[in-house]
Formats: sequence, C-alpha cells, structure tokens
Amino acid sequence: MEPDVLAFDFDGVICDGLIEYFQTAWRAYGRLFKPDSLEPPAGLAEQFYPLRPVIETGWEMPMLLRALIAGKTAEDIISNWPQMALPFLEETKLTQAEAAKVLDGERDHWIATDLDNWLAQHRFYPHMLSVLQASLDKRPTYIVSTKEGRFIQQLLKQSGVAMPPEKILGKEVKRPKYETLRLLVNSHMNNGRPPTLWFIEDRIKALQAVKQQSDLDHVELFLADWGYNLAPERQTAQEDNRIHLLSLDSVVQKFDIA
Repeated sequence: MEPDVLAFDFDGVICDGLIEYFQTAWRAYGRLFKPDSLEPPAGLAEQFYPLRPVIETGWEMPMLLRALIAGKTAEDIISNWPQMALPFLEETKLTQAEAAKVLDGERDHWIATDLDNWLAQHRFYPHMLSVLQASLDKRPTYIVSTKEGRFIQQLLKQSGVAMPPEKILGKEVKRPKYETLRLLVNSHMNNGRPPTLWFIEDRIKALQAVKQQSDLDHVELFLADWGYNLAPERQTAQEDNRIHLLSLDSVVQKFDIA
C-alpha cells in the first residue's frame, strides 16, 4: 500500500545539517560566552555531532557546546538534557527566546553575507532527494519541519528539486507538527474519508505527540533511523505498535528508485 499524501520532516530525514549546526552554534557561542579564541577547541565538533539528537530548539545548541567545553560527558548530557542546559543559559543572562534569537541572527548574517558557503555546509542523505522528487511527481507531498521554510527552499533549489513553496510548512507556520498534519488530512479529504497519510520524522517525541491525537490514529508514523535520534529512541519505536522504525535502505526501496 502507498500513501495518498506523504509528509517528510527535513533535518534528519532529507537533509543532514550537522556541519552547519555546529558552525552556527559556535558562532552563537562566541557571541554568548566570549571565548578567548575564535577557533573551536580541537575535537569539539566530533563531540557535538552524535549529541545533536538531544537538542529540541535552537537556544540549546550553544549550551551543548558550553556543556562539552565544561567537561560534561556524553552520558551525563544524554541523561540530563535539557535541564543541564539551564544553568549555562543563566550564565548568558538571556531568556531562551533571546538566546535563540542570537543563534538565528548568526545564521541570518551568514546567509546574507555568504549564501554559497552556508549552503555548502549541508549534505543530503543518500537518495533522499530522489525519493522526495519521486513522491512529488506522484502524490501531494509536503515537508513539515521546525526549520524555517526559506532555508529549506534555498537548499532544495540549489539541489535541483523544484518544490512549490506552499508544500513547505516550516517554523514560520508556528504550530505543532500534529496540527499541521491535521490540516493536511482535512485538506485532502475524499468524500468525507481521510486520506492515507504517512509521516516520516526522525524525532520520537514528535511522533509520540501525533500518536496522542485520537483523530489522527489513521496516520502512519515512521521514525527515520538515519536521523537525529539515539539508540533508546529507536528501541522505543521498535516496541511501539503505532510507530514504524524505518531504515534508509527500506525507504529508498519502497519508492523504487534504488
């Protein structure tokens, strides 16, 4: 069976933005914590990358760097995030929203002054652009993301995927992903019957939030195991009768473009 409507998350499903995340986080760290050197400590990026799954919102990114520089272990961070982040935020004397604005400002400045360099920091997961294009050619296909839609548009345009802007539902829509999915279901009703909708996401919490919506119990939920998630979250998905654990090979094969 194939879906009538397909919705993808972007970061961690289609696009791997780890290099950009680290570099933007370091730029924001420089603004927030005024380190002695403008160069990140050796090995910091390699420590940051596998811990990216603990981050839910942008203000946490420079705080993760602060935690690593302060000597916190990966085990401590995984166990105690985001509570661990709060004392580091207090150091900045800023609110979460203000710290997030610093991060977004650094990214905006980078994009405004050197767009090509910013775009070059992103990689796409193998075959996922082809999967996205194949779906766009066949059915209503959306991106439902907490990344700003304008960033997604730039990246897809640069990579040769022509996705209509109205199909990209990013941070700017200012609503939970489950609410966006609800709107998609309602807009694709067929004689009063809801469409078969698949949602592919790499964050278990986002999928669990959809699962809690009783009117969305027909939506098929998939956790992308190649994205920003940890082994315990993948195990949770395997044990959940609503959430399917999806490998990159299986999604490519499912859309017959391997």
